Amino acid sequence: MNTWTAPPETVALIFDCDGTLADTMPIHYIAWRQALDPVEIPFSEERFYQLGGMPTSAIIRLLAEEAGRSVNATQIKRLIRVKEAAFLERLDDVAPIRPVFDIARRYHGMLPLALASGGQRNVVERTIRSIGGLELFDAIVCAEDTTRHKPEPDVFLEAARRLGIAQPHRCVVFEDTELGLTAARRAGMTGVDIRPWLSNPLLNTKPAYERNPDL
Repeated sequence: MNTWTAPPETVALIFDCDGTLADTMPIHYIAWRQALDPVEIPFSEERFYQLGGMPTSAIIRLLAEEAGRSVNATQIKRLIRVKEAAFLERLDDVAPIRPVFDIARRYHGMLPLALASGGQRNVVERTIRSIGGLELFDAIVCAEDTTRHKPEPDVFLEAARRLGIAQPHRCVVFEDTELGLTAARRAGMTGVDIRPWLSNPLLNTKPAYERNPDL
């Protein structure tokens, strides 16, 4: 049973989406391979998890650079469309990550809740709706809403702002990636690393900002 309890000083909870609330990462990786294999841009599964939380366009630019390939804005937009379409085709296979989803459901109506993701809004909202969680959140912040992205703190600070929180350091962030946990730390927030509750060994390759054994 989920026994995590918010610290007494907590004023809001902020959740990442992919890999934190929704078990989407394996499906995202399949979609990435469908988009990138035809253009011969390599993307290993280990690298995929290392880049969790980074916006799609930034990942494409980085991978192309690493592969010594040149991609222009038109090509990036096309690859994003292919990748997102491939993911959405499998949306029915997405399930909630229960230990985290249950926290959001339990604290709904008790504390303000926000969703803060590096994904595109149309995909993030469809994902969270597919697992029955859209109504839980008072604010949703996505890649389009900030100019800087994880590991920078902007997405979490913007989420706190939209919740009307004047003391962002009293927010708790739930994350599954190093980039996301770093962003939480830079925002001055407490980061809860949910990876110990997942079975994929690729998710536990580095120490986290905070691990909560009672999640």
